[in-house]
Order: sequence, then structure tokens, then C-alpha cells
Amino acid sequence: MKLLLSIIISLIALHSFGQKYVISGYVKDASSGEELIGATILVKETNAGIATNYYGFYSVSLPSGKYTIICSYVGYETMNKTIDLSKNTNFDFVLEPESELIQEVVVGAEALDKNITSVEMSVQKLTLKEIKAVPVVFGERDILKSLTLLPGVKSGGEATGGIFVRGGGADQNLILLDEAPVYNASHLGGLFSVFNADAIKDVKLLKVVCQQNTVVVIICIRLKMKDGNDRKLSVSGGLGLISSRLAAEGPIIKEKSSFILSARRSYADLFLKFSQDTLLKNNQLFFYDFNAKANIEFNRKNKLFISGYFGKDVLKFQEILNMGWSNTTATIRWNHLFTNKLFLNSTFIYSKYLYETMASLQGNSFELSSGIKDFNIKEDFTYFLNNNNTIKFGLQGIHHTFSPGSYSFEFGGFSYSEKTPSEYAWETAFYIQNEQKITKNISINYGVRLTDFILIGEYTAHSNYNDQGIPQNSKYYAKGEVVKNHFDFEPRASANFVINEENSLKISAVKTTQYINLIQNSSGQTPIDYWLPANEIIKPQYSYQYAIGYFKNFNENMFETFIEIYYKDMFNQIDIKDGGNAFNYGYIENELIFGIGRSYGAEVSVKKVYGKYTGWVSYTLSKTEKKFDELEKIGWFPYKQDRNHDISIVGMVQISKKVNFSTSWVFYTGDKITTPSGKYLIDGITDVPVYTERNGASSKSYHRLDISLTLNLKAKPGRENTLNFSIINVYNRRNPFLTYFAAMEGVDNGTMQAHEVSLYPILPSITWNFKF
Repeated sequence: MKLLLSIIISLIALHSFGQKYVISGYVKDASSGEELIGATILVKETNAGIATNYYGFYSVSLPSGKYTIICSYVGYETMNKTIDLSKNTNFDFVLEPESELIQEVVVGAEALDKNITSVEMSVQKLTLKEIKAVPVVFGERDILKSLTLLPGVKSGGEATGGIFVRGGGADQNLILLDEAPVYNASHLGGLFSVFNADAIKDVKLLKVVCQQNTVVVIICIRLKMKDGNDRKLSVSGGLGLISSRLAAEGPIIKEKSSFILSARRSYADLFLKFSQDTLLKNNQLFFYDFNAKANIEFNRKNKLFISGYFGKDVLKFQEILNMGWSNTTATIRWNHLFTNKLFLNSTFIYSKYLYETMASLQGNSFELSSGIKDFNIKEDFTYFLNNNNTIKFGLQGIHHTFSPGSYSFEFGGFSYSEKTPSEYAWETAFYIQNEQKITKNISINYGVRLTDFILIGEYTAHSNYNDQGIPQNSKYYAKGEVVKNHFDFEPRASANFVINEENSLKISAVKTTQYINLIQNSSGQTPIDYWLPANEIIKPQYSYQYAIGYFKNFNENMFETFIEIYYKDMFNQIDIKDGGNAFNYGYIENELIFGIGRSYGAEVSVKKVYGKYTGWVSYTLSKTEKKFDELEKIGWFPYKQDRNHDISIVGMVQISKKVNFSTSWVFYTGDKITTPSGKYLIDGITDVPVYTERNGASSKSYHRLDISLTLNLKAKPGRENTLNFSIINVYNRRNPFLTYFAAMEGVDNGTMQAHEVSLYPILPSITWNFKF
């Protein structure tokens, strides 16, 4: 830490010699006023270059003189500006799209050679056009499902919401919407994601770390909502077979303030009302979500953004079952320029996830609820020291409220209820990093994060459990009293060695820590999973990850290729013990086992970025294993999502100005499963299965072909009127969704037989999309 601060202080001292002036400003889209993230600013005379930050801001330091500043962004006309620099100067670049067609293809893209020149690695993006073109279930554009087509990213399976990256679990993914965490990003149990693509401006996947946030150990998915068109009013939407969406955006004060509103709802429940079957008529199965955002520019130095999201799922089967889960987020963000070189993003964030279920049958009933709520304050600074050094530093504080669960039931005249008290924690972090250009061809990024997690009362800690699962020792902590304090030091570094304009070599090493844990019965993220904090028994998860990558572009950056090799050690991993009960909220520590994990592999990608034919091929070769002290006889065993081979092929072709075709094919080896070899009887009645090696077998391999055809109907310039036809699972592959075991018929020796349940048959869909 002292060495890092000494380096930064020395850089600032050296910078004080010699008079320099600053050119700074924003890069914007001329048609909407949206800031462009990652636009390239190049000084022709010095060949010095810099990219706009996550908020579209840039800053370049130069001696006095006359310069030509070149601003470029994929899909937009390059803009040149000659500036006679004799004082600090503000200038905003407003870029015109090259054409309506090209703009639609590449919106959300960055510089074509950024994968070569940037020090970032293990970072990937999809443009919104690519996301909209990928064939998806029922034609509903799905951001998270599209990300699973990238190398190193594994889907939890059909109708499963979990995403697994480089051996991490579903809880090791931080998904941010306008910097607010979304704890369950799935609708209808994983059939769709909660993000409406019409409201999203930028999507970025970081496989290693999200520097400015404290609650992630493996990956970060950052989604930024559109700010809203501050030039003109527009309305867009889509009408599909089971859901529809609508969005409106426009100026509040032209070129000063704007808004966007979007809404989406499924309507399978509405069709059920027309059923003649009374058992179906009163059932409900639907989701809805709503996005809203507004912003205002007070002056060049101050901008205010307010955004929010609410989404809910409802599943009701007569009076027997009633389930619901919801996400709520709110973000207030203030951008402030102290000087032309010091940028501040202040953020206040609220996030809440809630799950509830009720079941009743023949006089017996059951109720269950759980949730998590956060209040979060962040201060993120960017200091453009000079053209070779950009320093980022900041503070963050989060107040967590964990509601692990409450449940009650009535059975045979007997009733019982229990509510586990809410648990509270403070999480704080400080980070500092510097992105430094050593020479023309060598760049490094180095930094450190200091994190602190304090579990506070009111709280009762249990320990020393007996064979019946009853704690022999308990200690009560009063409200506000410190229960447990965890602290960690997280260094990180990466480097880029540019070999030439088309080749580069990158390396990275990082330590990350996570203080909250997802307790789950299943492999994927389901509504009944719940979150718990680190305490005296549940230790914080942490990992060390190392990666090396070779990046190469071809044909004037038309083709992007890379191969990354990684290795990761994971510590304090958590699982439910054999026969454990995840719903034993009060004594959950006694239901868990703790261990270590390791994951290693290679990720390969070949992507065609522009032209009539675009798309990519990705391949992941990986191995993930876990080891738990309580299962020491087993030793290392495969993780459930240990799919050794994972292939995705995505292709898009513009057949004509009115016809676009896209296809995707995926293949991956089956999930690991634990199989029973037989069963035995207790008291001659109860069947008890006898299991073999943990995760010692694999389910059937998964592969599927999807296609999509989009027809551009007559529409005026700047408007959209399209019909999309999609077919999911073209050759009707019966892929495994669930594997269960039952005794073989006609055999009395207890032999068990595997049975696989498939979910998706051939699924055609049609969607009408519009914009005016």
C-alpha cells in the first residue's frame, strides 16, 4: 500500500513540472444526446490517445500549441477539431451516425482495436444489435441468455436463471443495473431475464473483478440504462406471443434534460381466463417489470440522474399454491467536475429482493418468505493525471439487511411457526488504481482494495452442535453490538504488451473477497434461495485468479480473436451437507460444509465484427473441482457445472435491406450428477437410496440449434417496423432438464434406473417490433 501511494505521489510531483493545458468534455450521439462510452480521442500531432470513461467524459493534457483532435466511435462519422491551445478548454464532440443501417448494427460498440490496445482482459461486450439478433425463447430479447454464448460463461440450463463463470457459483456474480445490485435476475424461474433490452444502453461482462464494487468475488455484469433522448420524443416496443413491451423517451428540457419509461408484461394468465376448464381458468402465471429514468444537466460541471426498476413474478394455482418474488432498485447519481482533470460520480443506491410462497391443501398449509435489502453510498473519483496515467479511487459503504426466512405450517391439526430474526451488517471499501502507459506498447493497471465487513446485533450466535443438530452454546448480541469483523486486503494488477497493431499479449492477477453467501438447494438461482452474511462460522469466500491471453485482429480489425488461459483457487466454499436442510434457518450453520475449490481452463473466441456476415465462434475447455473437509474420503470431486467442453456458434447475415437472418448453435457436455446404485428399506417401509461417488456421473450432452428471420417492413427513416420469426430447438433435441432415479420395474434387488425430463421441444414464435 505504501509503495502504491509513493508511486502515485511521485507521478503527481513529476507532473507539476512544465506548463500544460487540458482539453476535456463529453462525446455524444447527435441523434439522441446519449453519451458514448469508450469513444476514442486521438491527438494527431503527438499520437496520444485516450478513451471516454463510463460516463462519456474525456480529458487530455497538452503543452500550448495548435492541435488536431480526432474523435471516433464505431458506426459514427469521425470528427476532427483544430484547437489553438493556450488555456484549459472545454469541447464536446457530437458525432453523427454514418448511416441508419450502420448505427443500428454497432450501437454500444467501442473502438475496433480496443481488444488490442486496452490493458483490460477477461472483459467482453455485446452490442445491443447483437443481443436483439440472437434467437431466443418466444422472441423475447434476453441480455443474460445472450451472454451465455460468450466463452467462459455457462448457462444454468433451460429455464434456469443461474450464470456460472470460470468455476464460480450463481452467488459469485454481481449483476448491476445502473450500479444497483439485482439479486435475482430471472423471470418465471429463469425463462427470461429481468432486463428489458429497450431500456438498456450498455452491457459489459467482467470475468475477473468489478473494481468499484465490494460484493463480488468472481464476475460483474454491468448494465447501464439509457438516459433518454434529449432531442426528440420516440416510442418503441414489441408484441409477442406471451409478452409485450413498450418504451417512451424524450426531452424534458431540450438538450438539457430527458427521460425514459419502459414497461413489459407477460400475459399467459389472460389466455387462461378464456379456458372452459375451471381448474385452469383461475390460475395465474405472469411477470411484469418497469424501468424509469430522468436526468438534468444543471451546468457543465453538474449532472443529476435518477433511475429505478421494479419487477415481479406471480404464480398462482387455484388456492393450492401462491408464489411471488420481486426486485426493486433505485439509483440517484450525481456527476461533478471539480476541475477539467478530476471527475466524481456520487451514487446513492437502494436495492431489495423479496420472495414469498403460500401452499394449502386439504386443510394443511405452508408459508415461507425471505429477502435481502441494501442501502449503498459510493464515491468514485477519476483523476486524469496526464495522458499516460489515469488514477481511479473511491469509497463505498453498504448497509445490508438479511431476512433469511420465516415459515409456518399446519398439518393434521398441529400448527407451528418460526421467524428467523433479520441480520444486519455494514460493508465498506476503499480502492485505488492507476492505469499507466509505460511506453507506446506497454501499459499496466495496478491497484488495491481494502474491504471491511461488520456483522452487528441484534443477533444470537450458535455453536457446538450435538448429534441431534441442537447448539450447546449460544451467545446473544444486543442491537448495534459488533458480532464479527472481517477485513481483507485485495491487490490486483494487469499488463498489456502490444506487439504490433494486430497483436498483443496480456496478463493479470487478482485477489477478491465476498462476504455474502447464497444458500440454495439447487444448482441454479431459484426464487427460494436466500442470502446470509459471513459470521463467526461462515467465513468470507475469497479467490486468487491468474490469467494470460493472446489477442490478434485480422483484416483491418474485421476479425477479432483471442485465447485466454486462467487458473483460479477458491477458499471458504459453501455447500449443503449430505442430507442437510437448507430451510433450517435458525441453525443453518449446522447444515453447511466448508471447503476449497479450483478451476482452470482455456477460452477461445473468433469474431467477425462488421460486414454483410457477422458473428462469432467461442469454445471453452475447463475443469472445476471442489474439496470439503467433511467429505475427506472423497477428496477432489467435480463441480456440478463442470462442463469440460462448451461451444457456441452465432451467425448473422444481412440478406438485403429488408431481410436479416441469424442463427445460434450451442453444445456442452452434461452436468455432473450423483447417481444411486440401489436402495434399502428401513422398517420394511421407507426406501433409502444408496449413492455412488459424489458428482461421479454426467447427464447427457446438450446441443440445440435456433434460427431467427427478421423482415423490415415499410417505415419512414429513423423508425422501425419489423416482424421477427424465431424457431428454438430446430431439430427437436430432447435435452436433459432434470434427471431423477426410480427403481427398475420388475426388479426386486433395488436397482435404480435414470429418467431424464426434457423441457423445450420445437418452439416457434413471432414478434412485431416498432419504433416511431
